[in-house]
Amino acid sequence: MKSSFGKNCRVTIFGGSHEDRIGVTLEGFPQGFIPDLERLQRFMERRAPGNSPFATPRKEPDLVEVETSSPLTLFIRNTNVRSGDYERLQKVPRPGHADYTAYIRYGDSVSMAGGGPFSGRMTAPLCIAGGLAMQVLDQHGIRIGAHISSIGDRQDEYFDPTAISETLLDTLSISDFPVISAEAGEQMKRLILEAKIQGDSVGGIVEACAIGVPAGLGGAMFDGIESILSPILFGIPGVKGLEFGTGFAASLLRGSENNDPFIVENDKIRTVTNHHGGILGGITSGMPLLLRVAFKPTPSIAMEQQSINLSTLEPETLHVEGRHDPCIVLRAVPVVEAAIAIGLLDLLMERTNL
Repeated sequence: MKSSFGKNCRVTIFGGSHEDRIGVTLEGFPQGFIPDLERLQRFMERRAPGNSPFATPRKEPDLVEVETSSPLTLFIRNTNVRSGDYERLQKVPRPGHADYTAYIRYGDSVSMAGGGPFSGRMTAPLCIAGGLAMQVLDQHGIRIGAHISSIGDRQDEYFDPTAISETLLDTLSISDFPVISAEAGEQMKRLILEAKIQGDSVGGIVEACAIGVPAGLGGAMFDGIESILSPILFGIPGVKGLEFGTGFAASLLRGSENNDPFIVENDKIRTVTNHHGGILGGITSGMPLLLRVAFKPTPSIAMEQQSINLSTLEPETLHVEGRHDPCIVLRAVPVVEAAIAIGLLDLLMERTNL
């Protein structure tokens, strides 16, 4: 199965969780760009499974290989699959998963082993695209970063909405559990392990930013930054909510509180506060771009759940086998960064000759 997005740079992701390989084709990528595959591999390692007690034990090196240069196509071989764990699920759908709806939509034409094309495994090729996009954005002074904002009810500190340092983003990018507050991180870890021991799972929120974004990217209505980034972010499996800037909390404020006063500082126009999250009218303002992405608890849990047999329509008690993350938020951090990067690159290509 294939899935595509993008206007100036067309991104097509292909494959399935337990197929021989998964990959991405990038059409219209900036001409003359030479990928730094070593840097890309380091970025991929942040998302790769099997590297943390807080993630799935499925071990995949996620080694990126280049298939063609025009259009640029890269892929990853799936090397650690156990499709037998999913044989029963062909007729007994997992609660919270796409098993039932995919069966209604596609029948038996799509392999759902490991979640097939609906699996979080498919975020690996998205990270390939986003990791390469980051390399281009760096050349234009744009940096992207993210951290775990919350796990369950355990909350990290927020980014400073008006001043986010590259040093902080560098620190988060090399952390094995990217949080701003170490104390909050320890509380989150305990919550994840508690859910894991119980055979359950827990959700959370990723807060992300982009700094160095020039004013003037985007447009009105369906050409706005939010309209471009939202479908890419909602394409990440498990995403259930998204807000920009102050987001839903802005509904509790008055206009006099939510509006960000303009000032001139060092001959540049900026705002005193940043409730707008770097976006006004769908167009970047030059302030840090801020957003938060909410992830549901991993639906594949070891606890018994109620389902039905699609052939007999009789009730069945389901015990999900396989290897699953007790919390997907940790590995989702670089995925959110990747989604933002490829979206911003697509917008940047409208204004510059890339």
